[in-house]
Parts: sequence; C-alpha cells; structure tokens
Amino acid sequence: MKKSWVVLLLGAAQTLAWGGSYYLPAILAPAMARDTGLATSTVFVAFSCAMLIAAVLGPRVGAAIDRHGGRGVLALSNLVFALGLALLATAHGPVLVFAGWLAMGVAMGMGLYDAAFAALARLYGKEARGAITGITLIAGFASTLGWPLTSAMQAAWDWRGACLGWIAIHLLLALPLNLLLPRAGAREVVAPKPMPSAAVRQTRRSAILMAAIFSVSSFTAAALGAHLPALLLAVGATPAAAVLAGALLGPAQVGARVLEFTLLRKAHPLLSAKLAQVSHPVAAVLLLVFGAPAAMVFAVIHGAGNGILTIVRGTLPLAVFGAAGYGARQGMIVAPGRFLAALAPAVFGFFVEGYGASALWLTIGLSMAAFIGLYWLRVQPESEEAPR
Repeated sequence: MKKSWVVLLLGAAQTLAWGGSYYLPAILAPAMARDTGLATSTVFVAFSCAMLIAAVLGPRVGAAIDRHGGRGVLALSNLVFALGLALLATAHGPVLVFAGWLAMGVAMGMGLYDAAFAALARLYGKEARGAITGITLIAGFASTLGWPLTSAMQAAWDWRGACLGWIAIHLLLALPLNLLLPRAGAREVVAPKPMPSAAVRQTRRSAILMAAIFSVSSFTAAALGAHLPALLLAVGATPAAAVLAGALLGPAQVGARVLEFTLLRKAHPLLSAKLAQVSHPVAAVLLLVFGAPAAMVFAVIHGAGNGILTIVRGTLPLAVFGAAGYGARQGMIVAPGRFLAALAPAVFGFFVEGYGASALWLTIGLSMAAFIGLYWLRVQPESEEAPR
C-alpha cells in the first residue's frame, strides 16, 4: 500500500479517535455531571485520570507496536473506546463515570498520536517523518469535526445518545480504517546495536532531556488550553474577542503543520522544535506588553507553536535515536508530559487565580528553559535526516 494511502487512512482514523475521546468532555461534561449527580469538576477529574492511565500505558503500548506493528493495537483501541463509551452511557453515579473514563484512558493510550507515530515508525523506519506530519495535519481538524458532531448528537439524543453515536463511529468507521492499514510483519525489527557505556549514558541523558522538554510543552499546551479565555480577559479583552482569539488556535495549528510539511520538511526536526518551542514565549511577551490588542496575535503564534510541537514529539525522537525500539522509547519519553498535562489545568489555575495574566511568566520561563535545553541535544547531521 502506498504511503499516501496509509496517511489518509490513519489520519482519518486519528481524527475520529480524538473527536470521540479527548474532545468529548468539553461538550458532554456538564450534562453528564447533572444526570449522574456529580459536580462538573468531578467529571473532569475522571477525565484527568484517563489521561494518567494513558501515560502509564504508553511504554507498554509502544513496546507492543515495536514487536507486532500498530494495526492490531490501533484496531483494538476502537473496541476499548466503545467499551468506555458504553460504560459512560449507562452511568448513573460516580462508579461507572470513573470506570468509563478509565476504560477511555486505556483506549487513548492505545489509539491516539503516540501509538500512531509508533505504528508509522514500525512501517517506515526513519522515513516516517513525512507520514507523521501528514496524519497530524489531517487530525488537526478533530475538534473542528468532533465538537459540532458531539453537540448535534447531544441536541438530538441527549449526552447518553451522543456516547452511543460515538460507539457506532468507532466500530463502523474508525475500526475498519485501522484494519485497512498494512501489516508490519514483513518488515524486520532491527535491534539496537550494542553501544559503548559512554554512548549508553549519552543516549540516556538525551532521552531524559527530551522528556523534560516535551513535559514543558505538554504542561504549557494543557494549561493554556484550559485558561486561555481567562488570561485574555485578564489583559482587557472583551468576551467576544477572547472567544474569537481562541477560535484561531485550531487554524493556526493546522497552518503551522502545513509549513512543517512543506518548507521545513527537509530541515532537521530539531530546527522545527526550536521554532515551535520559542513561539509561546514570544507570543506571551507580546500579550503582556501590548494587552488586549495582541490577543489574536498571541493565539496565532501560540497555536502555531503547539501545532508543530505535536509533530516534533514524534519526529525528533526518531531523528535522534532511530527507529529501533522507537515505540517503547517514545512511550517513556512522552509519559512525564502526559502526567503534567493532566495536572496542568489545576496547577496553572492557582497561578491565574493569584496573579492573573502575570501567571504567563511561569510558562514563559519554563518554555525558555526547554528552548535552551534543545541546544544540549546531540543529533545527527541534517543531511542524514532529509527524506529520501
């Protein structure tokens, strides 16, 4: 099967996977909380638990994809998504709400970007960079599709019916898309070559450093995703302007991914990482200096950085460490970031409550530290990473 077809199939499956999991609480949480006798915040706590479960499972899922390929794992994730949604649809109290979201967390660990990246690395080795960019470009529209679709199903059938609708989508659309992916069995998995102890230590240091850098990115993205409207209001933006600026995040992310897919595709992923990592500090300083008039500029620059960082999370480890053992290593590298992403809305909320827009100095400082950290990574020459 041609790589372009694999990108289309997996990109479509990822769009449905994200739309039917990660983007559900924003629409369904209030009604779910009301009908199950919970506070809305409690439903989001259950969702945070799902993200933590996904983080814990990441290395094991990656190792399984390294051994067997991603087709089966991704297809199984659709069945687990359906199970989690079924538990939620039948929930009348906290037990099934938490059980449903924990099952969703298992499915998210098996079926979202990191598993898809590992599947592509298993299929194409170091040539997977373009495919990774391609699926994130397609799935960048997950919220654009998911939120209106979930809202429409909720309006027609209530939130329980919306869960049942997403079960049908996972089983009738996403599952067949994943099953159409090529098997990876014909491609031999090459074990990493034995390295001198000094090289092993350097590899370990690079992996730890990369995990710290990605953790900062995950924390910042999750924190701003939860508190962007409040921050924009704090600098004097009107509610309408805050909503409009927030709406620019999605298009900015997709636009930046197009840039990475075209102009930056032959550059080393480290260059993309540096450009993306510095985007948030630049945008945040502009917002703090100029206030409300810079709200839309902030949203576009910050969103563009997030869009490229999603790609870099898959392509930079591939460029630095190679394809052998990619899935397990990738799971270990991104796990701390997933934990921080689950905690970020609550932690950053305390700073916003206490300091208003000045809370951005926290994310500015963290992002600049991560940007500097990128200069400490040892990488191969750019010419070796250009697609062939």
